[in-house]
Formats: sequence, C-alpha cells, structure tokens
Amino acid sequence: MSHFTQIKTEIKDPDALVKALTEMGFRTIEVHETAQPLYGYQGDRRSDTAEVIIRRQSIGKMSNDLGFKRQENGSFTAIISEYDRHKYSQKWLNQMTQRYAYHALMTQVPLQGFAVEEDDVLEDGTIRVVLAKWV
Repeated sequence: MSHFTQIKTEIKDPDALVKALTEMGFRTIEVHETAQPLYGYQGDRRSDTAEVIIRRQSIGKMSNDLGFKRQENGSFTAIISEYDRHKYSQKWLNQMTQRYAYHALMTQVPLQGFAVEEDDVLEDGTIRVVLAKWV
C-alpha cells in the first residue's frame, strides 16, 4: 500500500487546474464541491480526500488516484502516492503549475481590460505573454 504525499501549491482556480491537467494528458477529471475519497491501486478506499480527482483507471494499472484537496485558504494541495511520485514528480508538478498559471492569467486578462498581443512558448519551455491595455 502506497503512502499518499501532500504537496502545497498556489493553485486556487479549479477551472484553470482542470485545463492544465487536460493539457498534461488527462481526459477524465472529476471536480466535486465536497471532497471525495481517493483510492489505492487495489481499489482500497483511502482516508485522503480531494475535490479534484484523476482516478487510477485513467493513470495506469498499478497507479493510485491523484487528487487536489482544497485548503482553508482556498489553495489546493496535490495528493500523490509515493508510488506515483516517480512519474508525477516535482518536475511534472512544476510543468502543470506553469500551465495552470497560464490559464489563470488568460481568465483574468479580459476582466482587467487587457488584450493578448503575443503568446509564445520559448525554446526553454518558458511561456511569454505580452499584454496591452489601451486607454
């Protein structure tokens, strides 16, 4: 039985989180108002719960559920089993967080009266967004 590790993030927008996870290759993502239980690779119900869940069947035969649990401050904590940390490592989490930040920004751009002038991914993977606001 794998131990689930909790990793703090600055992720707060569940819609941008789902968009980022979709870009990272996940097709089935559950979003719940109330936290739901996570399951281990043998189908055993764990004590860990989360509001945003990728079920083990969508990850791999021997994998556990991946979850994102909302904290009191509104941010989500990633819940990843020890077994799955080899694939869903800090590097993976950093890439997913970068995609999240992009989608969170794109949600705010029109609300703040800006327009996207340029939107590029540089050779090193950096996302460069140039915004303009006409007064």
